[in-house]
Order: sequence, then structure tokens, then C-alpha cells
Amino acid sequence: MITKRTELAGTSDRPFNNLLRRLNATDYELIAPYLVLLDGAAGDLLYNPGDDVQTVHFPCGPSLVSYMVPNEDGRDVETILVGREGAVGGIVSQGFLPAYTRITVKFGGPFARMPISKLDAAKLNSNSVRNIFARYADCMLAQIFQSTACNAIHSIEQRAAKWIIAAMERTDGDGVVPLTHEQLSTLLGVGRSYTSRVIQTFKAEGVLDTRRGAIVVRDPDRLRQRACQCNDAVKDHFEEVLRGVYPAEDNPAN
Repeated sequence: MITKRTELAGTSDRPFNNLLRRLNATDYELIAPYLVLLDGAAGDLLYNPGDDVQTVHFPCGPSLVSYMVPNEDGRDVETILVGREGAVGGIVSQGFLPAYTRITVKFGGPFARMPISKLDAAKLNSNSVRNIFARYADCMLAQIFQSTACNAIHSIEQRAAKWIIAAMERTDGDGVVPLTHEQLSTLLGVGRSYTSRVIQTFKAEGVLDTRRGAIVVRDPDRLRQRACQCNDAVKDHFEEVLRGVYPAEDNPAN
């Protein structure tokens, strides 16, 4: 359940969201009075398909959000993960539009949020605000393109390693990823039995271990060797378009 923590207007410290921290001081002041800090729990629903998108959410620190596309067989397939490098909800829209996917909190933690109408007003008042969010929308589209290609050409093992690394990069850096077998299966779009076999293989090789509700990465380097290069391609594009925004290992969540 998302609960309100405190108003951010008038405070000097920004939320730990890299996109918000990318704004210069003048641009940040355009939106700071409207930002509210909240706590989100894993599983919280932000939007269902068809919902009017009236609020933009900025994951902070280790918080992570997933985009899930419902299918006719009743399953949801996750497409991309968004952490402190970005935002969800009406990033480039001018006016309220319906959500296309189901957007839920994957890893709980702090979020900053604000009305889309206030963000749109800031874009009208500042070309640099508009430019940064347009650039982020381009990076998000690159993630979607890369995810589509990844699902088509890479093995379950490669994709499992990729998703675990993507999640690990947004945690506190201790190698403990709060990801269950069921959640990883949803990310991969496969049955749990396939995911369990991959996890067992990685465990036998000493790459990772499991504990209740989490995956423990024992050998990050070997895990990266088993992964496809899709994460790296996305990070390279972020660096080209929005340098310093994508989470780095030396920039841990607080």
C-alpha cells in the first residue's frame, strides 16, 4: 500500500532519483513544490490498462517498478523495469491519456510523485525540462526495443541472468535481490519450472543461491558472463542520451 511520508516543498535535499537530480537548480524549483514523497510496497498497483494517467511516479533509491502487458490467456508478461533512473506515467503526454500496460511496484521503497499537469506546466516554462523528459522517453523506448529483440533471440538462461543483473544494479549492492522464482518467471514470460531449472543450474555452478523471497548473487562476474549484452546496450544508450542517469555500481541507493 502506498503511504504518504512527507511534503518535499521547501526542502534542500532532492529525492534519490537520478532523473530528478539531472535537472538544474532552476528547473528543479519549477516542480519541487508539487513533489510528494511516499512509501510503496512490493505489489502495489500504480496503473491498470485503461486508467487515466494523472500522476507521474519517480522511483527512488532501490524502488523498482515493472511494466506488464496482459495477455488473452490471463498471464501478464513484464516488458521493462524502471528504477531510480526514470519515471512512470505520462512522461511525454500533454493532457491525460489512458495507461496501456499494468504498472506495479516490483521492489518496495520510497517514491516521489506529482500531478502530470504540473510537470506539463514546467515543460512549457522550460525548454531544458522538456528536453530532459523527451530524452528519457527515448531511453525508455530503447529499453522496449531491446527487450523485444532479447525475447526473440536469447536463451532463457541468458535472459534470466540479464534480469537478475538489472535488478541487482538497483538494490543496495549487497547482492541480495528480492526476486522470487515466480517473479523471475513473469519477467521471462515462461513457466516456473523452466525458471527453477535455470536457477538450479546457477546454484550448482556457485553463481548464486536462494533464500526465502530473494536471490543471492555469489559471483557477479560469472553471472554477467552468462547474460546477454542487452543491459549493456541499454546502458550505453542512456550514457549517450542522458549521461549519468542510469544506475551505476558506485552510486548505491540510500
